[in-house]
Amino acid sequence: MTMTRKTITISTSMDAWVKNQVGTGRYGNDSEYFRDLIRHDQEKQEKLEALRAAIDAGRKSGVSDSTMADILRDAQAEAGGEI
Repeated sequence: MTMTRKTITISTSMDAWVKNQVGTGRYGNDSEYFRDLIRHDQEKQEKLEALRAAIDAGRKSGVSDSTMADILRDAQAEAGGEI
């Protein structure tokens, strides 16, 4: 994987936060911490886009003829009866 060097400026309190996160041992250095933040942000955005797409699809599908009892029964069946 090709890496690109970035230079950022953060406040003293943010720097202390990053150092503390690295100090927990979960990250080997500042760069690993920032890469993890970016990965989490990417995952969050992908989930948000999928949710928006599902909402759009639901809106486009129109009004259902199913009753609330039908919807609950179908949801319970899909969830393995755990609703």
